[in-house]
Amino acid sequence: MSDVLPVLADLRRESEELDRLVAQLPYERWATGTPATGWTVAHQIAHLAWTDRAALLAATDPIAFADEVAKAAAAPDTFVDDGAQEGATLPPADLLTRWRTARDKLWHVLSEAPAGTRLPWYGPPMAAPSMATARLMETWAHGQDVADALGVTREPTDRLRHVARIGVRTRDFAYAVRGLTPPQEEFRVELTSPVTGETWEYGPDDAPQRVTGPALDFCLLVTRRAHRADLDVRAQGPDADRWLDIAQAFAGPPGTDRTPREGTSR
Repeated sequence: MSDVLPVLADLRRESEELDRLVAQLPYERWATGTPATGWTVAHQIAHLAWTDRAALLAATDPIAFADEVAKAAAAPDTFVDDGAQEGATLPPADLLTRWRTARDKLWHVLSEAPAGTRLPWYGPPMAAPSMATARLMETWAHGQDVADALGVTREPTDRLRHVARIGVRTRDFAYAVRGLTPPQEEFRVELTSPVTGETWEYGPDDAPQRVTGPALDFCLLVTRRAHRADLDVRAQGPDADRWLDIAQAFAGPPGTDRTPREGTSR
């Protein structure tokens, strides 16, 4: 249980930061389009509420959650959009209540999960700390979409360490979801903290293939919130270079790549 509490504390702070960004939005601003094609600000918050409710179901009723996984498998290209669309039709006040209620219930369930508990998910099963990390990653990523839509520049925090970690750990999943075989050897990943400037290190220090760069840019890359050409993330080695083209920290289909800013090139 102790392992999950620090992650949950950061998840709560991440959620509250996004909540403050949308809580006072005028009604019409909820319909503002975001960088995700076809998704408004309301869709982004609805997706977080939908996913938190799915995670809550996975933690409390695995049999019922298995039915949801079957529904997702039957409609792999639409189930995420369908879930967001249903919530986006709610009045903003009701949508906010739904999201706040779901995330609060999930927070308490995960905080009480016995050590070693494995929770089913749309990808591989996860321990409670990993589930909390995944929820933080999604909250940050969809919060980025909302911030971009509203023209807000968010101050990066060291909560990005959780996003970076899951981005590294899902390397092989990014290959598998595309029907590709992942490399056998590990990569070295070295990222610079946006707050302290220290280096966050992952993988063997003698690995011949490496990825380096600012932690913020790496997190934008693995959540597919920016095009690689616009980010200062560098690869050493052909396999590491290929990974940066397909890196994906979230379960489900990769979605449409973001368009690079005009005048950028890799």
